[in-house]
Amino acid sequence: MSSTPRKRLAVATAAVALGGGLVLPATATAAPAAPAGRSAADVRVQGTAPACVTRDVIKQKKQVTVRNNCGKTMHVKLVINNGPDGACWTYQHGEGSVWTWKVGSYGKIVTC
Repeated sequence: MSSTPRKRLAVATAAVALGGGLVLPATATAAPAAPAGRSAADVRVQGTAPACVTRDVIKQKKQVTVRNNCGKTMHVKLVINNGPDGACWTYQHGEGSVWTWKVGSYGKIVTC
């Protein structure tokens, strides 16, 4: 696979067994729920992700496209209002994916 940012955008999604039916991204480079060197207990929301993590939200489809344009690795998660939040995912610069959910509404993207 080419390492150019355009070609590294992953648009595949995979179902995650969370009570509300949240569907999170599946990318070849996505890390487990806890970023490397951090246990799941240490993964905490740090605040709203910066503007260099772009979001394209389509509320009617319950879908958001997220892309890391920060120039560095970012750890982010999807917050759903009145529904289950997503896991913490790791994106290298230029990577992104499409997240969808079934219950609740888009809240925000946060760092973790």
